[in-house]
Amino acid sequence: MAKIKITQTGSPIRRTDDQRATLKGLGLNKMHKTVELDDTPEVRGMIRAVRHMVSVNGMRDKSESECTT
Repeated sequence: MAKIKITQTGSPIRRTDDQRATLKGLGLNKMHKTVELDDTPEVRGMIRAVRHMVSVNGMRDKSESECTT
């Protein structure tokens, strides 16, 4: 499965409780922390909810990029 790297770039100070909870759900709790998660629709939705506080770098599995059929 494809992976995605998410880095927290914004502070949760003066943000709503649901945005803070979304950051915690993504595994982010400090500025400039990076986590690597599976690229699923659920994770994409969470990123969309806090897109102003995170940056995203997509990654591919080696097995997908090396496939030649």
